[in-house]
Amino acid sequence: MRKIFLTFFYSGSVSVAPGTFGTIAALIPAFFVLKYLGVQTLFLLCILIFLAGISSVNAYEQEGGEHDNKHIVIDEVAGVFLALSVYGSTVFSFILSFVFFRIFDITKPSIIRRVDENVKGGLGVMLDDILAGALAGLCCAIVCGILQKFNLLTWDIAIKDLF
Repeated sequence: MRKIFLTFFYSGSVSVAPGTFGTIAALIPAFFVLKYLGVQTLFLLCILIFLAGISSVNAYEQEGGEHDNKHIVIDEVAGVFLALSVYGSTVFSFILSFVFFRIFDITKPSIIRRVDENVKGGLGVMLDDILAGALAGLCCAIVCGILQKFNLLTWDIAIKDLF
């Protein structure tokens, strides 16, 4: 059961780019949560997954698993949920949040890299992606705010207005 959770229903079990596949898999439930339950529910799910992820990763590592195994993608799920919670309620911002999150998760700028390298255990595995998600959400909000200021997002559609 822990493996299903940590690999997010085995989406992280692919051999190439498991983090990206895990993040893409997370977009599916995130879309439906945003559409039907709202941004607050997605944020609360992020917190729940973050806390459950810390204890699950700690248990996995205590059983002899390697630290931050590439197939563990529950941290990406929590991170992208946070990015989408900050500013992901339209189609454009949903896609932009995903792109920013993957960029920050892969490159690990500034404090994200320090957390990734220095914080051990489940907290370290989960926290760098939460920081990447927060930064991605902030950058998405800034870009969308600038585009809205100049009326360049008039074509964008709210996720809850789709279908």
